[in-house]
Amino acid sequence: MRSAICPLTVLWVITTSCTESAHGLFSFGQHDLFHKKNNCKPIPANLLLCNDIEYSDMRLPNLLGHETMNEVLQQASSWIPLIQKQCHPDTRKFLCSLFAPVCLDELDEPIQPCRSLCESVKDGCAPVMSAFGFPWPKMLDCDRFPLDNDLCIPPASIENSVPVTKGVPRVCDACKETDENDNEIVDNLCKNDFALKIKVKEISYINGDTKIVPENKSKTIYKMNGVTERELKKTVLWLKNGLECICEEMNDINAAYLVMGQKMDGHLVITSLKRWQKGQREFKRISRSIRKLQC
Repeated sequence: MRSAICPLTVLWVITTSCTESAHGLFSFGQHDLFHKKNNCKPIPANLLLCNDIEYSDMRLPNLLGHETMNEVLQQASSWIPLIQKQCHPDTRKFLCSLFAPVCLDELDEPIQPCRSLCESVKDGCAPVMSAFGFPWPKMLDCDRFPLDNDLCIPPASIENSVPVTKGVPRVCDACKETDENDNEIVDNLCKNDFALKIKVKEISYINGDTKIVPENKSKTIYKMNGVTERELKKTVLWLKNGLECICEEMNDINAAYLVMGQKMDGHLVITSLKRWQKGQREFKRISRSIRKLQC
């Protein structure tokens, strides 16, 4: 039995809506899953959602029914954008209690999050998800979790709140604000292999990198060096190590973007990303300058 949470590429754009799992969240009242021998596994370094939490070993199968580490890694990465929104200080604690539940050899039963932990995270994060058109998943219905007791994970009290991570993720280099004027932007373009004006169709995460698929109808190609016609028909852009940094520029679902970058090992890698300010004279001048550009 496996439960697949609707991926939180939710915080930006996703082209196909996620269907609710037919099984929902694993029924904690039934322990069929745990008739199998539970294994304590070290939390891997590439499980970025749960890096640097307060314990080192996790239980497999987990509380979402994932039986392999590959399943955990695939599903967990999609929730990192919600962590980066900082909608609640216990978001990571709550999600990791499900994806990577603490594993103690002396306990046969899994340690669940307390209902109060779920409710406090939901209160902080559900409005953020709703603003992007995604409701709080039914499989995370807080009534499924136990009332507070000694054997569930409670929310951190305000007085004793201790961060469980090393800090807020850094801003991605490509997304950092700059004071470049239009001439400097055009000069920067000459150092890159491509510049695109795009709207985003889909964002996903693969091996820690952010994969961005532009909408075909909105894509305007200003400059391309060494890129074939075949590549242009299925343009895919990459933001290296995108799961380890934040890109506030990408928060607007409906915005257009000017992206620049270089072709590296067959991939179009973004080196600069700016929100296209519709109607602003600066961007009109940039547009004209790029079309006439001769580096």
